[in-house]
Amino acid sequence: MQIKFIDRESGNTIIETPPGEAFLKLLYNNPFGKMAILPIAKRKFLSSWYGKKMSKPKSTKKIESFVAQLGIDINEAEKSISEFTSFNDFFYRKLKPNARPINSGFVSPGDGKMLAFENISDIHNFFVKGRKFTLKEFLGNEELAEKHKDSSLIILRLAPNDYHRYHFPFDGVPSEMTKIKGDYFSVSPYALASNFTKVFCENKREYCILSTEEKGDIVIAPVGATMVGSIIETYTANTPIKKGDEMGYFAFGGSTIVLLVNKEKIAIDQDIIENTKNRIETFVKMGETIGK
Repeated sequence: MQIKFIDRESGNTIIETPPGEAFLKLLYNNPFGKMAILPIAKRKFLSSWYGKKMSKPKSTKKIESFVAQLGIDINEAEKSISEFTSFNDFFYRKLKPNARPINSGFVSPGDGKMLAFENISDIHNFFVKGRKFTLKEFLGNEELAEKHKDSSLIILRLAPNDYHRYHFPFDGVPSEMTKIKGDYFSVSPYALASNFTKVFCENKREYCILSTEEKGDIVIAPVGATMVGSIIETYTANTPIKKGDEMGYFAFGGSTIVLLVNKEKIAIDQDIIENTKNRIETFVKMGETIGK
């Protein structure tokens, strides 16, 4: 299995080589890994332990090689490499004010690889293994699931080399976060191919409802993953926000943001829809238009 995505800016198809790729294959593609190692790797204590380790001053030694290995443009960051106080300080780095312009329409909440489904029912045809994905199970709220049963669903996957702060995709008023406890499966395509529903309905996650005047209610759900030390909110609930305002950030590790939008009021850009139908992700940046 190769992880491929389309770089939207250049149109090129790129092969992704994630950090720890061999270990991910062992966990999710190898019977021994699934039985003996995965039950430990998905547990909170391991991710919490590693997250704390990445917050210690001596973890700064890892930054320079990580930047070089993954080709991160550190010039976009507010701080230089020498100014970071820990690896996590670097990992959830802030960017310079003009590094991510906020475009028109409905925008991406973060940098990452995106899949988009006009109808939630399309998900099961894409991820055919394992039990069927249901909003009721994902949200833990039958009434909210019923309200969004005909919504479009967007998945933004953040790899370890991506910018790990996430922002609001439209103007509105956000609710408080509803938190759902869970495990820490990887959100890598290696894991999703094995069992999409297990990852999204058993991982730690939380969601808020962004109430908008023009686009109805938008559900924004950050999802934790293996080695994500924490999900940190930085917004004030029940206070009006502007599109592009910061919502929060993830500590070390890959992670995901799930969006539910009213398909009658937001039309997801067709290139993202078509790429998804062709079973390939689209790389987008925070603030980039993804719907109208």
